Amino acid sequence: MGAPVPASPGILLTILLFAMSCLWAFPEAAGAKHAGITRHYKFNIKLTNVTRLCHTKSMVTVNGKFPGPRVVAREGDRLVVKVVNHVPNNISIHWHGIRQLQSGWADGPAYITQCPIQTNQTYVYNFTITGQRGTLFWHAHLSWLRASVHGPLIIFPKRNVSYPFAKPHKEVTIMLGEWFNADPEAVIRQALQTGGGPNVSEAYTFNGLPGPLYNCSANNTYKLKVKPGKTYLLRLVNVALNDELFFSIANHTFTIVEVDATYVKPFETNLVVITPGQTTNILLKTKPIAPNASFYMLARPYFTGQGTFDNTTVAGILEYETSSNSTTFKPTLPLINATNAVSNFTRKLRSLANSQFPVNVPQTVGKKFFFTVGLGNSPCPKNQTCQGPNGTKFSASVNNISMPLPSTALLQSYFFKKSNGVYTSDFPSSPLHPFNYTGTPPNNTFVTNGTKVVVLPFNTSVEVVMQSTSILGAESHPLHLHGFNFYVVGEGAGNFDPNNDPKNFNLVDPVERNTVGVPSGGWVAIRFHADNPGSSMAYALPLRCPFELGVKDGMDCLGRNTSQSEAPSSTF
Repeated sequence: MGAPVPASPGILLTILLFAMSCLWAFPEAAGAKHAGITRHYKFNIKLTNVTRLCHTKSMVTVNGKFPGPRVVAREGDRLVVKVVNHVPNNISIHWHGIRQLQSGWADGPAYITQCPIQTNQTYVYNFTITGQRGTLFWHAHLSWLRASVHGPLIIFPKRNVSYPFAKPHKEVTIMLGEWFNADPEAVIRQALQTGGGPNVSEAYTFNGLPGPLYNCSANNTYKLKVKPGKTYLLRLVNVALNDELFFSIANHTFTIVEVDATYVKPFETNLVVITPGQTTNILLKTKPIAPNASFYMLARPYFTGQGTFDNTTVAGILEYETSSNSTTFKPTLPLINATNAVSNFTRKLRSLANSQFPVNVPQTVGKKFFFTVGLGNSPCPKNQTCQGPNGTKFSASVNNISMPLPSTALLQSYFFKKSNGVYTSDFPSSPLHPFNYTGTPPNNTFVTNGTKVVVLPFNTSVEVVMQSTSILGAESHPLHLHGFNFYVVGEGAGNFDPNNDPKNFNLVDPVERNTVGVPSGGWVAIRFHADNPGSSMAYALPLRCPFELGVKDGMDCLGRNTSQSEAPSSTF
């Protein structure tokens, strides 16, 4: 998708809260019967000097590492992660893709499931990994801190349970990220003030290293050394702030075997398309005899919008251990705006759909939603100069609503039945004013603001169609469902046709994901069961707004007395 643009005035989320008893408030109940072990980690949030592109800066990290430390567990294990905040920024940690069954308080999005962790304060995340195995990741979930606060979360199968493919010789994690010479927090803060697109990153990175195609970066190159005739499992994670990426390795093909910690029907390709928040596991079989050459691994953005974006390419190097590496080959990546290449890749993804890993896609739907996803604008405040269209502020929205974050975490207010004044439960299930979504835009492109949610009965079968719009330029948008996986049952170009498009939905073996890209100038349809109380759907529309407000015991996120007892999970 394109570069992020400010909304007015808060993060853009659509929340689904589930109305039933609050079992999710007691994470210890979820872990009481699992067969795994408890694994403890400690995250020290600290400032660390890091140098890239001949530029040294102090940046927020976990345990002084960029990217942060790897968290490893097995399916069924319980994770207890103690986070200690030593920096001036408030922060929270999201375990991206973990279902958080009955442990919604541990999910991590600030002002949604918890108040942020203040300076010199500690928070303990406590959750059990149930029914999941594969590659996920963790990241900061407040403003743009995730630019440097992120790391892999690797879930191995239970003991004595094999992969549904041959065991690889070695497993390697590659985090596809970004490097900013400036402080990302200052970048987004300026964008929010001016209402224009924020400044873009200076480089993309492989595991924090920009590579030799950037100036002053030859010594900061990621190199993967391999042996001939071996199979390597590469765990790819896109932690870039907003950009979908193409990834390829020169003169090599590979087999896709997993996305978002769910197995897929294997297929061979020389290209990966990966949206922010997605993970993809590939099997790379090396050449039987070591060639006298090395091979670039390249990644660069897919972009179709009108905003700013980082139009650069990151390179790593694949080297054979016994080769002389006299020549380095480059792969050919698709054009920046190659929408066909993106759709050709995503449509190949299918769930494994066998007896061991069956699909549970809803065949009938209890509740349908149609959400428009795109860019609009909002008025410029008086006595201020704005840099959006015609002197306004860019603003992203869902069904033309931009959601300001509340001062009290939504689940806290819901649990204590104190939601009055925090949010309303009247988020529209379809646009209030339909128009030609991918054609001529309406005359009025201003968005409205409101902290609105949808409340669903437990175990409702849900279908959500996300429709991209071209109001201020068509672009793709990532969507992540907190606490849920979903099935991608259909996608297409142009406007969704509710009469004819559902006839072509795949209800047999649709791919199961936790994050999907809404196609540029098109639509995507997902289905899931609302079986996880206390979780939420988050649209990663191009914004993460900075909030520097904190919480103390017995107070809301603004520090005001609430006269309420401590929340069940000792969150507040």
